[in-house]
Amino acid sequence: MTRTFRTAAVIGAGTIGLSWTALFAAYGLTVKVSDPRPDLAEALDEALAHNAPQLAARGLDVTGLADRVSIAADVTEAVRDADVVQENGPERVEFKRELFADLAREAPAHALLLSSSSAIPSSAFTRELPDGAAARVLIGHPFNPPHLLPLVEVVPGERTAEDAVQAAVDFYASVGRTPVVERKEIPGFVGNRLQNALSREAAHLVQEGVVTPEDLDKVMTNSLGLRWAAVGPFLGSHLGGGPGGYRHLVAHIGKSMQSLGDGDGRSTPSADETERLIEAVEKAYGSSTYSELAEARDRKQLAVLAALADAAGTTTPKEEN
Repeated sequence: MTRTFRTAAVIGAGTIGLSWTALFAAYGLTVKVSDPRPDLAEALDEALAHNAPQLAARGLDVTGLADRVSIAADVTEAVRDADVVQENGPERVEFKRELFADLAREAPAHALLLSSSSAIPSSAFTRELPDGAAARVLIGHPFNPPHLLPLVEVVPGERTAEDAVQAAVDFYASVGRTPVVERKEIPGFVGNRLQNALSREAAHLVQEGVVTPEDLDKVMTNSLGLRWAAVGPFLGSHLGGGPGGYRHLVAHIGKSMQSLGDGDGRSTPSADETERLIEAVEKAYGSSTYSELAEARDRKQLAVLAALADAAGTTTPKEEN
């Protein structure tokens, strides 16, 4: 790692902050928590007791988990000795602007200043900070709950230093997360934009009487949800094209699938734009053969099906030879 992380400050102890607290402590960090809520002590006790068995199931030693967590009297006390600060406050630009001014002033000069912001890029609330302070502020957006879901979207701001980006990647990897660096600030980042697009279409289909909410959920959990647990949209499409890959898929069904998006306000990609996308997918997955990628997908898919069947107390078909 580029830095050593021993002490974390968690600012804001709602659902996300409490989950981060348990995760950081499970990985051996000393965690100081700040939140004005009057029931903070009870909320921490409850969260640690609830999350500890789940973390233990992931192979972590949760012995003495609560001993590594303490309540700070205020933000200043919480961040005083922090190597990393994880902010989980309200989604309001002005709130974050004032808070990060305090964090930059009170935290050690080496401390990473990370925000769990779900939609607001950090440049929106760091414009008034000095360059040296803005250089160590960036987004570390998790999916709920972060002690279970691995993804963390690492999104640098306009003035974030590259060494801070690498340090954030190293930090999240050190606590078992999967950091993905996104090089362009956009409201909602990547995960929430994908989620919101799907949610809008799901609501539209129900409102139009095409399907009931229950059956739409069955569609998701018995097709796309299972597929995306094993492969993402691009690898799934690359495999959907057979040995010809993504290029073959686009050539044969690209236009018909594109027509489904007519009316969404986006222009149809040009031939050059489509070619650049195809080349990007081929660069990402072209080093492996179709059979190698398909075998890995199917192995993961069977594991997901088996795990779901086990959780439901049912059986799942065995892989055919």
